[in-house]
Amino acid sequence: MKRIIVNSCFLLLIAAALFSFSDKAAPKVLIFSKTAGYHHSAIPNGIEAIKKIGLENGFLIDTTTDSTLFTDGNLKQYAAVIFLNTTGNLFDSLQEQALVRYIHNGGGFVGIHAATDAEYKWPWYGKMVGGYFESHPKQQQAKLTVVDNTHPSTKGLPKEWIRFDEWYSFKNLNKDVHVLVTIDETSYEGGKNGAFHPMAWWQDFEGGRVFYTALGHTEASYTEPLYLKHLTGGILYAIGKKK
Repeated sequence: MKRIIVNSCFLLLIAAALFSFSDKAAPKVLIFSKTAGYHHSAIPNGIEAIKKIGLENGFLIDTTTDSTLFTDGNLKQYAAVIFLNTTGNLFDSLQEQALVRYIHNGGGFVGIHAATDAEYKWPWYGKMVGGYFESHPKQQQAKLTVVDNTHPSTKGLPKEWIRFDEWYSFKNLNKDVHVLVTIDETSYEGGKNGAFHPMAWWQDFEGGRVFYTALGHTEASYTEPLYLKHLTGGILYAIGKKK
C-alpha cells in the first residue's frame, strides 16, 4: 500500500509539471479595446467570444484598455495583439514606436471592425491595418463574396455570404493587402467604394502578420458560427498557429 501511495504522488507531480509546462508554452494574445471615440456595445461580447476561441484553440488571453501597456517589455510576451473595435487616438509617440518594433520583430496584429477608425494622423498605422474608415450607412443585410478561400479565416465559408452588420466604406486603402472578402454594393444601400469593395484582408507587413475584418459591429456577430469561424482563422494566422 505504501508503494502505491508513493507512485500515485509521483504521477501527480509529473502531471502537474506537464500542465505547468503546457501552460507556459501556450501562445498568448492581448485584446486591446480602448475607445477615444465611439464606444461599441459589442466589445464585451467580442471579448467573451475570443476567450472561448482561445480555450478551444490553445492560446491564452489578456485584455486591456490601457495604452501604457504598449512597451517593448510587455508586448514581447504576446504572439498577437487584437484591436477590438478601438476608436480615436490611442497612443502617444513612445507607445506608437513600441507597436512598430513589435510588428518589426514578427508580432501578429488582428484588427476587428473599428480598428480602422483609429489613429488617423499616424500614416504607418493606416498602412499597417490596411486603410481608414470613411463612412457607413444604416445597419442592414448585404451580400459578401469570399474571393480567396485558401486563408485560415475564409476556409469553410460560403462563396456568397449573406449577413446583417454595419458596413464600412474605406479611404486610403493599402493596395498591397491580400483581399479575402468583398461586399456587393448592389446588395445594400450606402456603399462608397464601388465595384471592388474589400471587407477583410491580410498582409505580411514589415516582418509581422496582419489580419483585418470589417465585420463585427453587432453584438449578435459574436454568437454567429460563420463569423466566429472567420475570426478564429484570422487570429490563428496572426499568432502563427495552425489548428
